Amino acid sequence: MDPRVSLFCFLAIASSLLHCARSDGSDDKLLKGINSYRSTLKVPALSENSNADCLAEQLAKQFKSHECTNTTGANTVPGTQPEFPDYPKYLDHCHLNASVIQDGQMMPACVPGLVADVVLTNYTKSQYNQYLNDTKYSGVGIANEGDWVVVVLSTSTGSGDFSPAPPGSNWAPSVQPFSQLIVLLVGFVILLMK
Repeated sequence: MDPRVSLFCFLAIASSLLHCARSDGSDDKLLKGINSYRSTLKVPALSENSNADCLAEQLAKQFKSHECTNTTGANTVPGTQPEFPDYPKYLDHCHLNASVIQDGQMMPACVPGLVADVVLTNYTKSQYNQYLNDTKYSGVGIANEGDWVVVVLSTSTGSGDFSPAPPGSNWAPSVQPFSQLIVLLVGFVILLMK
């Protein structure tokens, strides 16, 4: 078999496996459930916001190390969630600054086993439902790690739309290891074709 065909097959299989490993569809199911809930209230559906999604991922990774208790997630008394000293780094990683997220809402919930119906209930029948019922929120980012799921709501205003930080602000593009792998593989393919 031609080595180029073998390489192409390997890359295609690896890419599809990486995609499957990165997403089990639970975030999509939660978004669908939230939008269904909002629909019953005659509130417009939330659309995916990639920058809110990035921040949700960063927060979920940090929450993963926290235990589920009666004082974490949706049961938390506002203002008593764990603080994250690296929060500015999360903003930098997602190319955000504080001025574009101040009207947003971060909503962590801890559900052992992330049972889909229970996760949805943690948002629709808790202190978080006031935000889901609010028409000012138009975008969403969702991520989960361990028993934690984080929903980040964004608005369509400049102070809550999670738009990327303007050039010259305090973020610097970071190269992800996965991006480096892609560049390496593309270079390898080009080398093989010569």
